[in-house]
Amino acid sequence: MDWPHLKAKIREIQDFPMPGVNFKDITPLLEDKNAFQEAIDGLVGFFRDEKVDKVVGIDARGFLLASAVAYLLGAGMVIVRKKGKLPYEKILREHDLEYGRGSLEMHTDSIKKGERILIVDDVLATGGTVEAAVKLTEELGGKIIGLGFLLEIPLGGREKLKNYNIKSLIKY
Repeated sequence: MDWPHLKAKIREIQDFPMPGVNFKDITPLLEDKNAFQEAIDGLVGFFRDEKVDKVVGIDARGFLLASAVAYLLGAGMVIVRKKGKLPYEKILREHDLEYGRGSLEMHTDSIKKGERILIVDDVLATGGTVEAAVKLTEELGGKIIGLGFLLEIPLGGREKLKNYNIKSLIKY
């Protein structure tokens, strides 16, 4: 199922953050109370029947979605941040981006062995960022029950993460 009326709320910015990148700006969707609520309800609906202990949100737009999803699922919220943003003991994973490289960190005490984890982010494209979050989660002993995204761009991410339960509201 695709949500075309939600897709209409995504603004496309050519050549941002660099030439050749067609950035999908989700802020118009977030600003529309009905669209935002429907998007969160849609993400929650994908995983409502799973027992989710914690939802991992990826820096930064993923936080906006993951925190609302965690609240509605009655789960805890874990943040995965860009390198240098977390104050406590952490583990780190480097990853490829559509337009470069990045590093993500997670606190070492964020996830307990055996906890059931849902990872939520705004976009699945090449899959590098979420793959790093998956590795951090699994290194701490989390059991990933799903990966949820507001939108999906076919740049190889789904294939890279094919062993996981991937759900996206909007597909390009």
